[in-house]
Amino acid sequence: MSELRWNPLLGEWLATATARQDRTFLPPADFCPLCPTKAGGFPTEVPEADYDIVVFENRFPSLSPNPPAPAIEGDDLYPVEKGFGECEVIVYTPNHNSTLAREPVEQIYKLVQVWTDRFRDLSKLEFVKYVFIFENKGEAIGVTLHHPHGQIYAYPFVPPRIERELEQSRVHQEKTRRCLLCDILSEEKSDGRRIVAENESFAAYIPFFARYPYETHIIAKRHLQDLTQLSENEQTDLALILKQVLVAFDKLFDVSFPYMMVLHQQPTDGGDYNYYHFHIEFYPPMRSATKLKYLAGSETGAGMFINDTLAEEKAAELRGHIEQIV
Repeated sequence: MSELRWNPLLGEWLATATARQDRTFLPPADFCPLCPTKAGGFPTEVPEADYDIVVFENRFPSLSPNPPAPAIEGDDLYPVEKGFGECEVIVYTPNHNSTLAREPVEQIYKLVQVWTDRFRDLSKLEFVKYVFIFENKGEAIGVTLHHPHGQIYAYPFVPPRIERELEQSRVHQEKTRRCLLCDILSEEKSDGRRIVAENESFAAYIPFFARYPYETHIIAKRHLQDLTQLSENEQTDLALILKQVLVAFDKLFDVSFPYMMVLHQQPTDGGDYNYYHFHIEFYPPMRSATKLKYLAGSETGAGMFINDTLAEEKAAELRGHIEQIV
């Protein structure tokens, strides 16, 4: 069962997806559903002996292109809609014990191309209004499969966090005639203390307003709205800076660093979003080698984050682990 229920208190949709209760939970490596299917072995989601990068429909989706009728009838206060959408899995590598940080730049470059292709194709679906590409990494995030992979949710609406970013960007543009994220990038570069890494096309920084100690944003230096507008050189530079940041994360505490990685792009509903700006955000939950940043009462109940660290100090710490890639 998958349906959309309206929250009148917040003015936003949520999905109920009861089939996800049965999704695979931390299986042993010999029964990983994302590994290649070996002759005579456990049948996986990939019926090939080897692969490079694989994309397939999620077996336990939150949204579906052919959703069933809702379990309950809605009304004026509580509207209910069918759970239209698409949920896909992107498997980064056939190597079960790898991570995106351990993959070569060439593989990350291929992933950027796959992201772009899937964004372009899913954007063409009439019922899709926003294509959300993300990765949940690590048990601290709640990951149920260790094999390196990401996901794509194609929503039938613009999700609330993106909607708020869009509104703030629109208001800033109307007030200043400038792009909000271009101004944020300019401010970060001018100050310099929160910059983690940069190349010709992208900059990575812990923002002035970071909610997590090592929250890191990667932003395109050129004003553009989504992956499809990247040049080949910009795709390469994105792969390079992703590799640098991911490796630096792992070096912080000599562990495979958990995080949420989310790509923020323009909606696909046909509107004009020239005032918006493509960027990637990382939300790592670790605040030290032994402590996690929990979303407790203030963060969850009030929506106000409390960061126990200074962005300037954490950026210097992370910047110290950035390696040059040749």
